[in-house]
Order: sequence, then C-alpha cells, then structure tokens
Amino acid sequence: MIDKYIKNKFVKLGLYGMIGGLIGYAYYYYVGCSNGCPLSSNWYITTGYGFASGLLLGMPQKKKTDNPENESKTV
Repeated sequence: MIDKYIKNKFVKLGLYGMIGGLIGYAYYYYVGCSNGCPLSSNWYITTGYGFASGLLLGMPQKKKTDNPENESKTV
C-alpha cells in the first residue's frame, strides 16, 4: 500500500524535502556556530538549505534509453 504513495512524485519530493530539512536542522544544532557564520548561525537558513537540497536530490531524473541509432559507429 505504501508503494502506491511513494511512486507519486509529489509525495516523493515532499519526503526528500522533509528529510533534507531535518538534516539541515541537525547541522545547525550540532555543528552551527552562534555568531559570525551567516549560513549556520540561523536555524531557518540551514533548514531551508537542507530542504532545497533534499528537493534537488528527490527530483525525477531522465531515464536512459538504449537506442542503438544514437550510438556512434566506428568504421
């Protein structure tokens, strides 16, 4: 039953975004500095970057087709 929902691209993007956001917040919590670091000093910035990174990783990729006509022939 869950496979039906995972195949939906919007659900998949949402899951990747949420996981990326959690990783971004974990980076802020464990690694981030309190001052002087523009990226890791605010939790909402690192969470946003993590969310955006998760969305980029979760985007569907083009499938490679095995078309023999496009392959270069050696003579």
